[in-house]
Amino acid sequence: MRTIAAFGGMLLLTTALTAPAALAQEVVEAPTVAEETGPEPVEEEIEISAPGVPSAAAEIVVVGRNIPNAIRRTPEVISVLSADDIARTGEGDIAGALQRVTGLSVVGGRFVYVRGLGERYSLALLNGSPLPSPEPLRRVVPLDIFPTDVIASSVVQKSYSVNYPGEFGGGLVNLTTRSMPEETYLKVGGSIGFDTETTGELGYTYYGSDTDWSGFDDGSRDIPGSLAGALKSGNLIVIGPNFTEEQVKGFTASLANASTTLIQRNENIPVNGSLNVSGGTSVDIGGARLGIIAAAGYSNTWQTKGGLQQLAGGTAVGDDGTEILKPDQDFRFLSTEDRIVVNGLLGLGLDFGEHKLRWTNLYIRDTIKEARIQTGTDQINVGDDALNIGNTAWFERQLIDTQLVGEFDWDPVSVDVRATYANSQRESPYERTIGYRYNSIADDFVNDLRSNGQYARIAFSDLSDNVYAASADFAYELPTARAVTASAGLSYYLNDRAATRREFRYTPLGALPFLVTQQRPDYLLSDYNIHTYDIVLTDVSSAAGVAAYEADLEVFGAYAQVEAEIVPQVRLQTGVRFEDGKQTVTPIDLFGLGGANVVPTKVENDYFLPAATLTWNFAEDMQLRFHASKTIARPQFRELAPQQYLDTETDRTFFGNQFLTDSELLNAEARYEYYFGRDQRLSLAGFYKKIDRPIEAVAFEQGGTFFTTFANAPEATLVGGEIEVQKYVPLDGVGGDFFAERRLVLIGNYTFTDSKIKVGPDDTTIPVGSGGMPVPAANFFQDGSRLTGQSRHLANLQVGLENVDRLSQQTLMLTYAGRRVTNRGPSGQPDLIEEPGLRLDFVARESVRLFGADLELKFEARNLTGENYEEYQTLNGSRIDTNTYDLGRMFSLGLGVTF
Repeated sequence: MRTIAAFGGMLLLTTALTAPAALAQEVVEAPTVAEETGPEPVEEEIEISAPGVPSAAAEIVVVGRNIPNAIRRTPEVISVLSADDIARTGEGDIAGALQRVTGLSVVGGRFVYVRGLGERYSLALLNGSPLPSPEPLRRVVPLDIFPTDVIASSVVQKSYSVNYPGEFGGGLVNLTTRSMPEETYLKVGGSIGFDTETTGELGYTYYGSDTDWSGFDDGSRDIPGSLAGALKSGNLIVIGPNFTEEQVKGFTASLANASTTLIQRNENIPVNGSLNVSGGTSVDIGGARLGIIAAAGYSNTWQTKGGLQQLAGGTAVGDDGTEILKPDQDFRFLSTEDRIVVNGLLGLGLDFGEHKLRWTNLYIRDTIKEARIQTGTDQINVGDDALNIGNTAWFERQLIDTQLVGEFDWDPVSVDVRATYANSQRESPYERTIGYRYNSIADDFVNDLRSNGQYARIAFSDLSDNVYAASADFAYELPTARAVTASAGLSYYLNDRAATRREFRYTPLGALPFLVTQQRPDYLLSDYNIHTYDIVLTDVSSAAGVAAYEADLEVFGAYAQVEAEIVPQVRLQTGVRFEDGKQTVTPIDLFGLGGANVVPTKVENDYFLPAATLTWNFAEDMQLRFHASKTIARPQFRELAPQQYLDTETDRTFFGNQFLTDSELLNAEARYEYYFGRDQRLSLAGFYKKIDRPIEAVAFEQGGTFFTTFANAPEATLVGGEIEVQKYVPLDGVGGDFFAERRLVLIGNYTFTDSKIKVGPDDTTIPVGSGGMPVPAANFFQDGSRLTGQSRHLANLQVGLENVDRLSQQTLMLTYAGRRVTNRGPSGQPDLIEEPGLRLDFVARESVRLFGADLELKFEARNLTGENYEEYQTLNGSRIDTNTYDLGRMFSLGLGVTF
C-alpha cells in the first residue's frame, strides 16, 4: 500500500503542475477542433488507419507532436504510442513499450492485458488486419516478437466500435508498420548489453548445431528419414505387427544424441547484442508518388533463471494445529535461454491523388534454445531420494505476413479494401528430458530407464497456422448542415491450424547393467547401448491426449455505423455488427484407439453486437465521453484441444477442455478529458464489464504432475477507474545554457480494477473428465474471487528531460503491477499468485552530428529495483513457490547512424 500511496502522491503532484497551464488558458483562446493541428510538424507523419473506417471518413493522421489532439478527435477511447513515444521507452519490442500505456500490463513479457483482463480479451492487428499466433497455447499474438524498429506507431482502443471484430473484451492493439518515407534515408544501428544475473555468470547450454547462433538449425534436428516415414504411417511406434524390434532400435539409434542431450556448464555466458538496418526512399512518377521502405534486424540475448519450483500435493497440519501447505515436490533449478530474433520488413506505397495503395510484407523468426537442470525431491512419486533432471529444447516461432490495402477517396464517398495472408509456425524438435535418481549404495545418481524418477523422454511438436482475411468498407458524408458520416462494411476471416505432438520414452527390453545406469546421458543413450542392451523408443503420444488435431475458425462479419454531430458540441457514433462464427477442433485418432478425447468440438453462434459512444465537447478544451457496447470472447484452439502441452516458461502442462463455450460481455464507460495545452492532457475514467461464462484457468494435480486446464465460470463483473496525466514544463527560466532548450516531461497513469466471479448454489460448469456432464461450479470456483490475470493496481510514471530542438532525452520510468491470480488452486488449495512488483528503468538518448552523419547514442538501465519473478501459494503462514526465480539488472549501450 505504501507503493500505491507513493504513486498517488506523484500523480497528484503531476496534476497540480497542470494548474498554471489551466489558468493561463483563461486569457488565451483555445484552438477549435479544426485548428488543432498547430504549427508546422517537426517529426515524421504517422498514419493510424482503422479497419472498416475509410480514410476520408475517420482516418486519424498524426503529425509531429499532435497526438493528443488526434486522441481528442477520434470518437472512441484510444491511447497512441508514436515512434517518438516508443523510442523514449527504449524497449526492444513493442510489448515492452505498451506496458507504459494506461491500463495495460504485459504478462510474461509477451502478452498484453488490458484493464486487468487476460490476453484472451485482447485483440492484436497489424495495419488493421488480423494475425495468426505462433503460440500453441493461444490464438492471440505474443507482441514481444515485434521489434520496435519495424513499428511506426501503436494504437490501443479501449472502447468497442463495430468496424472491429466482435472479439473485443478489454481492448484492441493495432500496430502500424512504417510506410511512405518523406525523404531518402539509411539507418544502421547496433547495441551491446549485459544482465547481472546472466552475463559472465554460470549458465547451461548444449551444442545443438553449428548454426544455432543464427536462429536457424543446420538440419541436425531434422527427424531422421526412417523415423519420419514411420511417423507419417500413422501407426503407433512400438514393437508389434507394424514394426519389428530391429526397426524400432534403428529408429532409436538414428536420433541425434550427444548434440541434443548433453548439457554443458558455461562459466561465462556471453553478452547480449543486436544489429539493425533500415532505409527508404520515395520517387515521383507522373502524378503519383511511389515509396519503398525496408528493414532488417538481428538480436541475440541470453537469460539465466535460477530459483524454486515446488508443488503441494495437498495440505498438512502445522505445529500449531492449523492447515498448511508443504512442498511434496521441491526442486531448485537453473536454466539458460539463448533467444535469437531475425526480422525483415518490405513495404511499397503508391499515392495518387486522394488515393493510396500499400503492400506490406513482414517476416519474423524468434528462436529460443534452452538448457535446464533441476535438483530436488519428489515425495509423491519417488520418496526422499534426490533427483537430478535435465532438459534441452529448441523452439522456433516464425511469422510471415503479406498485406494489401487500398484507400480510395471520391469525396464525399470513400472506400477501403484490405486483404491479407499470414502464416505462423512453431516447431519444437528434440524436446529432451532425462531424470537421474540418487542411489545410496553407489553414492551416485543412476538411471535405469525403468524406475520412478529414472527415465529419458523425447518429443517432437509442430504447429502451423494460416489466416486468410479480407474486408471492404464504405463511407458517405451526407450533405447535411451538421457533419454526418454513414459507413458500412463486410469482412471475412478464416484461421486454420494443424498441430501434432509425438512423444517417446526410451525403454530397455531388459534390465540394464548397474554400471550402465551410472553413465552420463549421451553415453546412456548411445548407439552401442541401444543395440547391446535393447533400448527402444516407446510411443507414449496417446497417453498425453491426442497426438494431433486440426482446428479452424471462420467468421463472416457485417456492420453499419453512423457518426454525427446531433446537436452543437455533441457527437454520437453508433452502430451494430453482425457476426456468424463457426469454430471446430477435430482431434485426429492417429492410432485408432478411440476414446472420449477424439470427439470433435464445434462451437457455432451468431451475434448482433451494438455499440455507441457519445462525446460532449462542453468546453473548448474539455469533453466527456459515454460508451456502451456488447462484445464476445471465443475459446482459443488450445483451450479446446484434448492434447497435453508443456509450457517450458512455467514448467506447467496444459490440457484443453472440449466443452468450453463463448463468453459474452457488456461494457460501459464514462470518461472526462481535459486538453490544457499542446501535447498535454488529463483524463479520468470509470468502466464496468459484465462477463457471462468467462473462461478461467483451473489447476489440478495428478500423479505428481501439475496440470492446467480451462472451464467456464458462471459469471464475472469487473469495475474500475483510471487517471492519466501528461504534462511538459519548460525549463528556460531555470537558468543556465543546459536548461534553456529543455523541458521536463511528466507522464503518469494509474488504473484500479476490481473483479469478482459470481458463483451461486445452482450454477454449473463442464470440466475436463466429466464426460460432458455439468457439475457444481462451486467445485472449481469460489464466489467473490478475482479473475485470473487481473491486477488490482497498475501504475506507470515517466519523469524525464528532453531537448525541444534536437534529440536529447533522459527518462526515468517506474512501473508497478499488483498481485494477480495465475491459476485456480488444485483440489481446493489456495489460488496461485504472481507478484510482478515495482520496476525502475532509465533510458538516455542523445544525437550527435559527426562526419556528415547523424549519430544516436542510447543507454538503457533496466530493473534497477532488482525485482524478481514470484509465483506462489500461501496458507496460514506457509508458502509454496510454484515458480520463483531471480531477475537481473540489465544495462545496454546502443549506437545508430543515419545517412
